[in-house]
Formats: sequence, structure tokens, C-alpha cells
Amino acid sequence: MFILNTCAPILPVIDFSRHLNNRLAPFSAVTLSTQNHAPRLIRTPVFVSQAQKLQGEVGIDVDVEVEDEDVDVEDKTTSRKAYRGRRSEEGKDYDKDPEFADILGSCLDDPQRAKSKMADRLKNKRDKILHTKTGSATPVKVTFNKFDFSNSYIWFEFYNAPLERDVSLICDAIRAWHIIGRLGGCNSMNMQLSQSHMDKRPSYDAISGANVTPTTFYNIGDLEIQDNLARIWVDIGTTEPLLLDVLINALTQISSDFAGIKQLVFGGSEFENWKENLKSEDASCSVHKI
Repeated sequence: MFILNTCAPILPVIDFSRHLNNRLAPFSAVTLSTQNHAPRLIRTPVFVSQAQKLQGEVGIDVDVEVEDEDVDVEDKTTSRKAYRGRRSEEGKDYDKDPEFADILGSCLDDPQRAKSKMADRLKNKRDKILHTKTGSATPVKVTFNKFDFSNSYIWFEFYNAPLERDVSLICDAIRAWHIIGRLGGCNSMNMQLSQSHMDKRPSYDAISGANVTPTTFYNIGDLEIQDNLARIWVDIGTTEPLLLDVLINALTQISSDFAGIKQLVFGGSEFENWKENLKSEDASCSVHKI
């Protein structure tokens, strides 16, 4: 049991600051900000749903206070709009095509009706799918002028100077022709399927196909163009007419659909107005790598 004595002597007041100042360095004044640094709550569907779930499980009221201010959500919405801006500007929604959805929706229930709708769609949009031929309806004239399979030129004469896209297509065709020939793909000594009857199941003799004399394509030059004329040097090596047939068939189709070719000449060191001294830097003259 403690007894408080009201007459206890008063203790002397001691000034601690005088003693501390001699031992501790003075501190500079620091101003503390009273601004609230607590994270702000952003009203999102996930946050609100979690708050409501917590309220239901714990049995307490969760007060979600949201301040109306600019947040990153607005930036995300803006970026989303910017991403879809091109489609909105064009006024087209490629993700939702009612006509195409109707065709796909009926393909399982009524395949014949879906097929009919697709045929009507292709008919109405034929101009956008099928492009008009830009070649020539006149067949390509093919002539031979002392053609040597090991050292000869192949000459092209176009109706007009070929466009860049036409030159690219012709180069691709010649490049593919050279690759097939170099791999021995055009070998007239091994044409088992083309010489067999297709009214029954065809058969292939692998041993016979492996024992035939192989063919190859030794070398090929670049495609040189001057105005409406062009030439390319070839060294096929083996005498294989099938290789020439493959090239003529491809160039005939190119002439009909894309760039009209007036004539093809196999062999010869000169051709009409061709000039040997022109270089690729000169006008209307170009060289394309094969």
C-alpha cells in the first residue's frame, strides 16, 4: 500500500539541454509534412467485387471511397481507342461480318444452302477476287536458232517494256526452272507416271527410277533487259528437251496472264536491236540476278 505524501520536498529542476549541447551536435530543423500518403483506391470491377465478397464473408461494412481524379485507367482506355482507331475510321468491323456469319451458321444445318450463298457472294464480289488479265491473247512465237544446250542465249521480245512486277515474276519463274533442272527434276528418261494408264491405281518402280541416267542444269546467267528485249545465258549441259518444254509452258502462261511476250528465240548470239555495249546504269537497261 502506497501513501502519497503531499509534503514531499520539491526536486530541483535540472537543465539537461546545457549538458547535452556539449556532447551532441545540433540537429537542423526538419519540417514534417502532414500530407496523407496512403494509396488511393481506384474503382475497378475487380476491386469492388473483392470488397463486396469481403463484406459478405466477414460480416463488416466495407466503405469504398473513390476520389474522382485522372488515373491510368483513362490512359489505357485512350490507348485502346487508338489501337482500334483505324478500323473505326474506315467504318468497317472485320471481326463481325453478318453475311459471312450467316454462311458459316448454316453450313452445318444446310450445307447446300451455305454453298449457294457462298457462290452468290463470290459472284457479287468477283471483280475484287479475280483480276483482269494484263497479258496478250496471242500465242508466243517460239523459234530455234542453232541452239546449243551447253552454251546459248534465250531471247525474249515483249510487246511493251516489262514492268517491275512483271520482271520480278519472270525472274522467279526462271529461278524455279533452274532449281528444278539442277536437281534433276526434268528427266525425260524417267517419266513412269506420265506414260502409264491412269484408269487404274498407278505404280512406281523405284529401282528403275534410281538407275536412269541423271540430268542436271549446270549454269545460268543473269536476266538482261533493254527496252522490250531481254536475254539470258544458259548452260544446261545434258541434252534434255523436257527442260525447254517446262520453260516454254511457264512463259506462255505468263504471257497470257501478265506480260505479253511476242516471241522466244532459243540460240543465236545477236537479236534485232540488241546493243552489246550498254550497261545496267544506262537508261532502259537493267540486269537482274537469277
